[in-house]
Amino acid sequence: MDDYDKLMAMLQHWLEHNDEHAETYLKWAEKASAMTSGTLPELLNKIAAETKNMSVLFKEAISALDAAGKRSKP
Repeated sequence: MDDYDKLMAMLQHWLEHNDEHAETYLKWAEKASAMTSGTLPELLNKIAAETKNMSVLFKEAISALDAAGKRSKP
């Protein structure tokens, strides 16, 4: 496996786990709502939203790597 394939695999792995983390944050935001009326649920929801924004960047990185790989192959 060359560096291109390794990086592609890592980006896809990171994307998958990032999405899983976002869902976990949302679940805990719901649980936190039952535990507190403070800002914690709102903060966890914001963290989930930012994590989903990171997923967009991972997808862009995957596309960029894919395009770069196609250009560099004969």
